[in-house]
Amino acid sequence: DLPPKNEMKVVCTLTREQASLYKAVVDEELRRIESSRGIERRGRVLALLMATKQICNHPAHYLGETGPLPGRSGKLARVAEMLEEALAAGDKALVFTQFREMGDKLVEHLVTRLGVEVLFLHGGTPKKARDEMVRRFQEPHGPRLFVLSVKAGGTGLNLTAANHVFHYDRWWNPAVEDQATDRA
Repeated sequence: DLPPKNEMKVVCTLTREQASLYKAVVDEELRRIESSRGIERRGRVLALLMATKQICNHPAHYLGETGPLPGRSGKLARVAEMLEEALAAGDKALVFTQFREMGDKLVEHLVTRLGVEVLFLHGGTPKKARDEMVRRFQEPHGPRLFVLSVKAGGTGLNLTAANHVFHYDRWWNPAVEDQATDRA
């Protein structure tokens, strides 16, 4: 009896800062990969993939900065716009991220930009707090935005109050994302 699931991929342009950082990191790591062998080479390739994902999220994510967030990430700007539209329509939304650090940055930015309470569930959230967040989100007049780490929020939760699901960064395994999406 569920309504059809509509999926939409949104392409976001990197900011100039993101693009130059991305190129510098890729160029440097490719040089290192060329001169490495075996397990070290595989580790460097994996590290490069992780670094580029973080840069695409936000330069501050990759650099470990706490500094200003607005204007530095095309993806952050676009997800904030889409969430603003969802809230204006009276809807609730889930935002999944692979990284706890990015979840912290998302919450900080969305609270400031949208002026609403944003819940955040991650692997370090105690069970009692987790249950309370889920209960509050499910209430008709509860918080309307819920940021979740994919691993913490992808299984065992049913968040039927949400009618929008955003995957801020993609998980390595699409089946995990599908499972997380189907919680809504």
